[in-house]
Amino acid sequence: MQVDTQYIEIESNGDAEVLNLSPEIERCVCASPVRDGIVTIFVIGSTAGITTTEFEPGLAQHDLAALFERIAPQHDVYQHEETWKDDNGHSHVRASLLGPGITVPLVDGHLTLGTWQQIILIDFDTRPRNRKIVLQFMGQ
Repeated sequence: MQVDTQYIEIESNGDAEVLNLSPEIERCVCASPVRDGIVTIFVIGSTAGITTTEFEPGLAQHDLAALFERIAPQHDVYQHEETWKDDNGHSHVRASLLGPGITVPLVDGHLTLGTWQQIILIDFDTRPRNRKIVLQFMGQ
């Protein structure tokens, strides 16, 4: 088995911004010596998450943000904010619900994604961030 680790860095604005990682991940897939196996995609940090969805404006720019606002409202009371005297308790809760990463199978040097399925990062923090994403390819 072979292991190949690569990194993507991306600037985000926070505030539930949805970023399409698929083009950058595809570049990493092409550069990886692993052709068959899996790739784990993981964001470093506790206020962002990674998943898959159809990256289109209604869903990416409105529906997902509205969903997370209903589940973990920004202006609710969070003990995290009481403890640290900051304003991003909801960001941590939202990121915990989404999760920091996913694993995607690689077959013949291609991600096994559906036609309308992209890999996205949602940055829930309350300020712009420089996000570092780890891609770890395992297989042959």
